[in-house]
Amino acid sequence: MTMHALEFEQVRKVFTRKDKSGKRRPLRRAKQEQVVALEEISLNVERGQVFGVLGPNGSGKSTLIRLVSTLLLPDSGAIRVFGHDVEKDPFAVKRLINRVSVDAAFFKKFSPLENLMYAARLYGLPQRSAQATMRAIMTRLGLKESTFSQPMEHMSRGMQQKVAVARGFLTAPVLLLLDEPTTGLDPHSKRDVQAFVREIRETHDATVLLTTHDMEEADRLCDRIAILDEGKVAALDVPDGLKALVPSSNGDRPSLEDVFIALTGHTFEEKEKPE
Repeated sequence: MTMHALEFEQVRKVFTRKDKSGKRRPLRRAKQEQVVALEEISLNVERGQVFGVLGPNGSGKSTLIRLVSTLLLPDSGAIRVFGHDVEKDPFAVKRLINRVSVDAAFFKKFSPLENLMYAARLYGLPQRSAQATMRAIMTRLGLKESTFSQPMEHMSRGMQQKVAVARGFLTAPVLLLLDEPTTGLDPHSKRDVQAFVREIRETHDATVLLTTHDMEEADRLCDRIAILDEGKVAALDVPDGLKALVPSSNGDRPSLEDVFIALTGHTFEEKEKPE
């Protein structure tokens, strides 16, 4: 029996909405306060794939990533990373993964090298080899040597995000969780990150779970894509398979956004709401 890199089995996650006073109400006392983030999600990600998750804010994308990274626990169902249950064996899962998020946190007074060295020590990486690795990754992502030692607070939002991506790759995870990793990057920087994702997948046998709002990015990078809408899987297929769900208009080939509109009745902008 083949082991999947990532398995979701009937996963459900519900949050409690705050009342006007800012306090959380127990779910059993006020069912109307339930916010269902994910509803009975079942899907598998094969080893070596770049698996995309598309959907507007509020569709459950980031919740999905946080569940895999053990930052949240499912209310029901099971999630397994290379056979390890995220609830029963979280430490084994953490050794296999790393995460890059759109809101990555840093010590802003520290330099990229100091931030990455701090991460390397947390993961128990040898100092000498870690320094060589982090310099190579940052160079590959298009950061100049002169920026390696300057405080993060003096760097642009795009440059900081590249450092976040470098930190995610530093441990050579077998499952890399990318939560909108190219948000805020200029087109050239975005291409640098996308090329590095492909390179890592091909040279390090890495599996990638990617959430993004960028339809072109998903089309270029992803082997398979799940479209989420209101916490449910609206469609799941390879990119060309998803496009085949929508008839062409005026001879133009349907895009992934066309698929989303056809399945949900909304554009991404119309569906946009806080996560």
